[in-house]
Amino acid sequence: MELLQLQYFLTVARLEHMTEASRALHVTQSSLSRTIQRLEESLGVPLFNRSGRKLKLNEAGSRFLRRAERALFELEQGKLELNDLAGRVPGTLELAVTTASTLPNILRAFQKRRNNVQVHVQMTSLREMIALLHRGEVDFCLSSPPIYEEDIECQIVFVDPILVAVPNGHRLANRNSVTLLELREERFVGVKRGYGIRDIVDAACKSVEFEPHYVYEGDEPARLSALVEAEIGIAFMPSTARNERDPIRYLHIDDHNLVREIALLRHKSRYLTQGALEFREVVIDYFETLSKQRI
Repeated sequence: MELLQLQYFLTVARLEHMTEASRALHVTQSSLSRTIQRLEESLGVPLFNRSGRKLKLNEAGSRFLRRAERALFELEQGKLELNDLAGRVPGTLELAVTTASTLPNILRAFQKRRNNVQVHVQMTSLREMIALLHRGEVDFCLSSPPIYEEDIECQIVFVDPILVAVPNGHRLANRNSVTLLELREERFVGVKRGYGIRDIVDAACKSVEFEPHYVYEGDEPARLSALVEAEIGIAFMPSTARNERDPIRYLHIDDHNLVREIALLRHKSRYLTQGALEFREVVIDYFETLSKQRI
C-alpha cells in the first residue's frame, strides 16, 4: 500500500466522481483509476460502488476511509512536529470560522506578532466546520454556537449580547431598549436557518408566541447592516458586529437575555505549532480585553 494511493482514495471518496477527482489531483482519469484499482487489489475488496464515472463508497470503503484519514492525519502531524522541532516556522495557519465580525482585529493583532505566518481562513457552515476538524485540516475554528464532542477541545472565549439594529428615523430609533413583543409587526433581515444566531433568535421569539417576518434571508451576516440602513428591515445582530459609524441604532432587549457564545475549537489530536500557540494567545487576549471594555 502506497501513500499516494491513500491520498488519491481520500479525494475520490470526498468528491465521489472520477472526473472531478482527477481534475482536483491534476492527474489523468486513467492514472487515477489504475491507482484506485491497485489499492483495492492490495486490500482484497472493492471500496466503491460504481455507476459510470460516479462512485459511491460501499461499507468497506466507508470503514477504510476513517482509517485512511487518521493515518494521513498522523503523518501530517508528525511533519508539523518535526518542522517545529527544527525551528522551521510553518508558512500557513489554517482557520475556519462561522462568525467573522471579530476576525479583522484578531488577524491584525496576530500579524503584528507573527508576520511570517500566513493565515488561511474559510467561512463555513457548522456542519462543514465539524468535518474539517475531524479530518485535521484546520488548526483552529472560531464558532458560534460552540461544538461539544469528545475529541474536540472547546473553549468559550466570549459571551456576545444580541442586539436589535434599526435605521435612524425608525419608530424605535430614540429608544435604548425594546421587548421582543414590541417587534411583532416588524420586517426583518437576517441569516438563514441553521446559523447559530438565527436559531437563538427564533427560539426566543417562539417563546413569546411570535415568528419574525423575514423579508431577506442570506448567508452573509456582514451585509445585514447595509440592509438595515437601507430600511429594508430591522435585524438581530451580535454586539461584536456593531459599527458606531453606521447610521443605525442598536437597542438592547429587555425581556430576554439573548446572547451567543463564541468558542475557540481545535481537534485534540492536532499538533500545535508555536505559531498556532501564539494565535490562541492572541484570540484569548483579544476577547478578554473586549470583555473588560463591555463591563
